[in-house]
Amino acid sequence: MICAAMEILHNGSLPSHPFPSNPFPDICLPHLSPHNRNFSPIPKSKFRGSTPRITGFKHSTVSKHIHPQTLLPSFVDTPTSSSPAEIGDFISLLNRCTTLSEVRQIHAQTVKLNALESNSSVGNKLVVLYSRNQLSLEDARKLLDEIPKRTVPAYAALIGSYSRNEQWDDLFSVFRLMVYEGMLPDKYLVPTILKACSAMQLLRIGTMVHGFVIRKIVDSDVFVGNALVDLYSNCGDLFSSRNVFDTMQERDVVSWTALISAYMEEGLLDEAIHIFHLMQLDGVKPDLISWSALLSGYARNGEIDLVLDTLEEMQEKGLQPRVNSWNGIISGCVQNGYLEDALDMFSRMLWFPEDPNIITIASILPACTGLKALHLGKAVHGIALKHGIFGNFYVQGSLIDMYSKCGSNDYAEKVFGKAENKNTTMWNEMIAAYVNEGKVENALGLLTLMQKDGWEPDVITYNTILSGHARNGLKTHALELLSGMVQMDLKPNVVSFNVLISGFQQSGLSSEALKVFRIMQSPAGDVNPNEVPDLSMRPNPITITGALAACADLNLLHQGKEVHGYTLRYGFEPNIFVSSALVDMYAKCHDMDSANKVFFRIEGRNTVSWNALMVGYIKNKQPEEALKLFLEMLQEGLAPSSITFKILLPACGDTAAVRFGRGLHGYAAKCQLDGSKNAIASALIDMYTKCGSILEAKSVFDSEVEKDVPLWNAMISAFSVHGMARNAFAVFEQMELLGILPDHITFVALLSACARDGLVEEGWKYFNSMENSYGIAASLEHYTCMVGILGGAGLLDEAHDLIRQMPYPPDACTWATLLQACRVHSNPEIGERAAKALFELEPDNATNYMLLSNIYVSSGMWDLAKSLRSYMRGRKLLTIKECSYLTIGSHLCAFKGGESCHPEFEEILETWEKLAKKMELSGYFPLDPVFEDEEKEMDPFSCLHTEKLALCLGIISSSARHPIRVSKNIRMCIDCHTSAKLISRIVGREIFVKDVCFYHHMKDGICSCQDRW
Repeated sequence: MICAAMEILHNGSLPSHPFPSNPFPDICLPHLSPHNRNFSPIPKSKFRGSTPRITGFKHSTVSKHIHPQTLLPSFVDTPTSSSPAEIGDFISLLNRCTTLSEVRQIHAQTVKLNALESNSSVGNKLVVLYSRNQLSLEDARKLLDEIPKRTVPAYAALIGSYSRNEQWDDLFSVFRLMVYEGMLPDKYLVPTILKACSAMQLLRIGTMVHGFVIRKIVDSDVFVGNALVDLYSNCGDLFSSRNVFDTMQERDVVSWTALISAYMEEGLLDEAIHIFHLMQLDGVKPDLISWSALLSGYARNGEIDLVLDTLEEMQEKGLQPRVNSWNGIISGCVQNGYLEDALDMFSRMLWFPEDPNIITIASILPACTGLKALHLGKAVHGIALKHGIFGNFYVQGSLIDMYSKCGSNDYAEKVFGKAENKNTTMWNEMIAAYVNEGKVENALGLLTLMQKDGWEPDVITYNTILSGHARNGLKTHALELLSGMVQMDLKPNVVSFNVLISGFQQSGLSSEALKVFRIMQSPAGDVNPNEVPDLSMRPNPITITGALAACADLNLLHQGKEVHGYTLRYGFEPNIFVSSALVDMYAKCHDMDSANKVFFRIEGRNTVSWNALMVGYIKNKQPEEALKLFLEMLQEGLAPSSITFKILLPACGDTAAVRFGRGLHGYAAKCQLDGSKNAIASALIDMYTKCGSILEAKSVFDSEVEKDVPLWNAMISAFSVHGMARNAFAVFEQMELLGILPDHITFVALLSACARDGLVEEGWKYFNSMENSYGIAASLEHYTCMVGILGGAGLLDEAHDLIRQMPYPPDACTWATLLQACRVHSNPEIGERAAKALFELEPDNATNYMLLSNIYVSSGMWDLAKSLRSYMRGRKLLTIKECSYLTIGSHLCAFKGGESCHPEFEEILETWEKLAKKMELSGYFPLDPVFEDEEKEMDPFSCLHTEKLALCLGIISSSARHPIRVSKNIRMCIDCHTSAKLISRIVGREIFVKDVCFYHHMKDGICSCQDRW
């Protein structure tokens, strides 16, 4: 194995036998195993079959002034053995060869004369010549295996050619043979070996080569030193890179530039600039590459102002940036996500002016892709055509990728169709375009066409199609493709399994995702061998992330813990994506203690991991903890992402934490999250709406210049929630006047507004216009809204008839809407029908039983109400534990049902007693039913009135000039609603209460819901 070869180099000696048994065990670098390389000698017939018979050559005819092609025919009828003189003539001819065809003809004659076996000089010379041409590299390698005695120049030529073509595995395979044959690299070959170690990031092997260099005292060579600086830098070992540099006896501009690049790569800009100045003080004048290294480093770190300053400084010193300088800037920006800066630098390059090349175009197109800037991508396409660089594989592949990801697959198809010389990468790009668009059949058709066109699909091809099938839930076809890969001798890799696991999980087949995860570890288990090939593979962090997501979807805490154990065993937990997935899994499985333990073990927590824990708290009905966590995140110096705001703004709305929400609003404006501007604006409108500040919601809406459909929908919904139907209609009319087409959500918002205000005629108008005017078919959600409109208006029979006539089977939401209307209008007959359907759909949902019980109570049917509650108690059906929230200053207070741990609880009760006496004088009496057998023990199903406690604290702790904002996680009961209205009149304050169904704005004893909640 290559590690053993490196030990020889490190020790500076050779083994007693040049070929020890199994010198390359697979434990170090499996990809360099001899099993991955065909070492069989090249068949001699390969060189004879296509070569004319050549005879009749005499030594005296050779002249250095004669072209070798004119001498080849004189070989005809030559004897079948070669003399030393003839060998010399072969060498002389080979020295004058200028084409691959000439080399092949001479090779054919040497085979016939057995010159390769009798003298290795010719064979080694042929290897050197074959190595100069990429098309004959395979011939060079096979010929090297045939030569009985190989030389260092032959090895060096082939290794150098593999390096130029970045065939690193082949390079190490040849280098291994060289070392075990007793040949050690010289100072000219060592830099090439180090370059390969750098490219593959093989630090251990590179360190061994470094040891050999020190023992052979060739470390003083500047080229070797430069290669070592680059090796350690590229492997992330800046300390060793600097040590090598400091010990170099001779340094040139390349040495300094390599060290500058090393510091730039680590983000140490000040140190890199310091080294740049030291270089000049040392008498070394920076060249264009040195300046380009500075420019690229600044770009990678987002320091565009420094890029511009450096460009000016270069020109002041007489150096003009060339295309490679600009390419370094552009690619540096793109690779680190500074996409707009990349486009700006591309524009400056064109104005400079500097003509782009292939690398420029291939580098800038991903920036257009990332920004979804189709018009800019088309402009770059035009520039490529203008400069005649359209026909390049990389450019065409990047164009296909750009067009497909910008939603223009028709243009991608045109680029692909016009490409005269397609390669496998281009086929893969076009297949990926179809897969990303959801056109799996088209992708399969292209795969077939690819094979008919003579191109062999690779693992990337199949992985792309596997991903498409898995994401679309096509389990059977996906597994058939996996088997097909094996039949084509394309062994699936870890990516193959990862795309299956993540695809199945995303398409709702989480159980299938876990099954694939098990296949990776133990294929001989409970898996049908006819369905899935017998493959096993060690999962990587991406695999673990997908498996954890599947466990979270299925709420499988036990299996999730097993996967966690696997991550600990193989050391995956420190991976930030794995640890964040663990936090998410435990949170979704309602184990917040474990989620917290994993989270606080994470070293270098990033925004993703903080977001995961915040989402967990919100999902587990602890939004106040999520808001606290955000403050801790800021204290750690982390900036929130757009996702953070999308997580926290709804939490502010759910808890009526308007002051916290305003803080987030300001922070979002400061962060300038342009890519998610409309999405955040929609979340802000929703937050202000739930906090009762409709004016602030409208202000956010008006401040956005470019409004998308979701933003219009958010504003219509805001007015709907506040019972301001006419305002909602006005926003819709404005939307129509601007020519913006509504979607199905727009009409859900409009119909909801009609339901809250009991506008039956308007409701039917919008319902019918959906399909007639906009071609939007009414969904079950729209029919449910119509049931709410009819039921809210007291037209319960019509609502019931609509449910029976609609083209969809009613779901629980539809029946619950009708049941709620029956509660408002005290209709036990239809209410019982709706409840019966709900009990079948949701037998364990206590809320449905409570609604029917309330209908019985309001209709005077006390015995039925009592019987139903007894039935619930017998089945141990419990309602959601209620909780009400109130913000006092910057502090969020939570009042949970059954708890009395608030420090001001006694004062709160005293305030309530005072208010209750004043309400009693106004004719108030408790409206919650208490049954005779429940007087000694509180009914666990009755409202514990947490919003009353929150209201009292608001009266005690907040200024009388400010409204009181309370949020509750369940629907308000009749008693609390009536109490809140009276309190608003008694204390002369506005009260806002948001529950899960309505927004209640109470003022002077009147509620905005008109008592229809």
